[in-house]
Amino acid sequence: MSVTFNHTIIAAKDRDESARFFRELLEVPEAPSWGVFTNIQLGDGVLLQFAEPPVEIQMQHYAFLVDDELFDRAYQRLRERGIEHWADPQMRRPGEINNEHGGRGVYFKDPAGHAIELITRPYL
Repeated sequence: MSVTFNHTIIAAKDRDESARFFRELLEVPEAPSWGVFTNIQLGDGVLLQFAEPPVEIQMQHYAFLVDDELFDRAYQRLRERGIEHWADPQMRRPGEINNEHGGRGVYFKDPAGHAIELITRPYL
């Protein structure tokens, strides 16, 4: 069997709020949840499990490859909600997107403070 990515746990201040944020932004349906996890499932079957750890949350970086149409809709939602965003990971180009790697990209933070990136073309 080849190796594929199956799931990860994303630390959240409020697991339901974070899962809802990603569901609405990425336009994915609710997934069955259990125990301490609120889950969403991406189109490729990858499960994102949101949980509230009893420790201070350390920022992580999560990048999502999306098609051009979803990028347009997600970017519009970011702007409508007044979510601060940048064209670069150093946060030096506020309110912009980038046109790198033959596509477009944008950086912003989720409700738990994680650095999120949306891109329309893979780096490699």
